[in-house]
Amino acid sequence: MNIIRKPFKYRNYNAVYWLIGINIFIFAVTRLLGGNLQQTITVRMAMIPLAVTHGWVWTFVTYMFMHGGITHILFNMLGLLIFGIHVEKQMGSSEFLLFYFATGILAGVFSFGVYYVTRNYWAALIGASGALFAVQLAYAVFFPDSIIYIWGILPLRAPVMVLGFTALELFFSITGRNSGVAHLTHLAGFGFGWIYFLLRFGVNPWRRLTGR
Repeated sequence: MNIIRKPFKYRNYNAVYWLIGINIFIFAVTRLLGGNLQQTITVRMAMIPLAVTHGWVWTFVTYMFMHGGITHILFNMLGLLIFGIHVEKQMGSSEFLLFYFATGILAGVFSFGVYYVTRNYWAALIGASGALFAVQLAYAVFFPDSIIYIWGILPLRAPVMVLGFTALELFFSITGRNSGVAHLTHLAGFGFGWIYFLLRFGVNPWRRLTGR
């Protein structure tokens, strides 16, 4: 059997809840500490290109557990809860964690490359959104007929939602609008999630998303 496609033994140990709990814990602790301590922790956990060139490679992981504000963490954790639980049940927890961290880390590495080439050495990348975009893609691939209610009102099929959000991220990246958001990281998470399905599962997401 190809080692790349060798499956894990299926187990579900609710990894999504652990991820959400760790994110909320870190957010709460940094907010309670405040001041210089909060700033120090943020700097040491955010992915800052200049710091990476000095050996801070752990930030390719830790940046996913830092969030800039209550709205940032609320939307990310809500998305992880809504989509991640179903994806984890489908994949199994070990596969889900590999998928989550592989796509999140690679999205961080990609962002580092872009920042470095564009000489944006002091950019601080934080948030779980890169991995979350990959999780949303996985949800749409596994459950293409699922209906998602945007803002609790607008019903969209999961593939339409995922492809629509991705198109918006691409639009924002090209036009430079909403520049405070790491749109390229989101797109990278989506892209690496797509590649993961091709390499790990031998599944073409496009066929699942379009029914072709």
